[in-house]
Amino acid sequence: MTLNQLRYFSAASRCHNVSKAAKELFVTQPTISNAVRELENEFSITLFYRNGSHLELTSEGEKFLEKANYILHYCLSMEAEYKDNSRIKPPVRIGIPPMLSTIFFPELWDAFCREYPDIPVVLEEYGSVRACDLVQSDFLDLALVNMEMFNIDKFNNTVLFNSQLYYCVSHSHPMAGQTSVRMEQFDNEKVLLFNGDSVQTHLLMTRFDAMQLHPHIVMRSSQLHTVMKFVHQSQCGCFLFKEMLPQFPECAGLPLDPPININVGMVWKKGKYVTEEMQKFISFTKAYY
Repeated sequence: MTLNQLRYFSAASRCHNVSKAAKELFVTQPTISNAVRELENEFSITLFYRNGSHLELTSEGEKFLEKANYILHYCLSMEAEYKDNSRIKPPVRIGIPPMLSTIFFPELWDAFCREYPDIPVVLEEYGSVRACDLVQSDFLDLALVNMEMFNIDKFNNTVLFNSQLYYCVSHSHPMAGQTSVRMEQFDNEKVLLFNGDSVQTHLLMTRFDAMQLHPHIVMRSSQLHTVMKFVHQSQCGCFLFKEMLPQFPECAGLPLDPPININVGMVWKKGKYVTEEMQKFISFTKAYY
């Protein structure tokens, strides 16, 4: 028996429904169902009568809930007591890729800090792939990422907004006057890419390989400032979210043909207990976007 199992069971009892409990706790439905099943197997009892998706406590379940709530209340009281006595509260650790941290995140972070000045937030800049690995290993609590990853279903996740990749070049670049860029034009084109832990780079290389295109990759970098300096001062181009273009008026942004659409979202580890601070950040960020 674990505290997480008791929390999930208590939420299912309160909501009378697994999906509602999962939504409340920001976990998946199987996480709730498995926790209840494991408790039933461990103690050889039946906790719920099940009528479709509706749950009702059995007499055994009612007694078990009373004891479970006592344990949870005691633990919460203990946690609150020691948190109140602590001078340093543990921060919410958030991973974020360079492009998101530069353009999208500062306003969100500022708004969250105004709303919850008592919740410390620590940002760690990583590409989406690396950030997800660190969430899985508990080094990070959450990550804002490019959702076009092959293994995104391994995580609890929510989409925050949709975007599209544009090709960004200086106004002196030969392509600058075009209304769009066909993928075939990237054969031998000088391009700048982000590092290998970037999902964007993986998507682009997959598209190039599928079309047997061979762009001239001048540099791979994790620094947006460096990439944009190259774009501005040379005949290279890079790929940015379309929402970023107003930040770089010295460059021309061209949509791709066919387009590459992107979902940007937030991920956190399946089965991980979502603290009150994490819940507030998740809810605030979803509402913000």
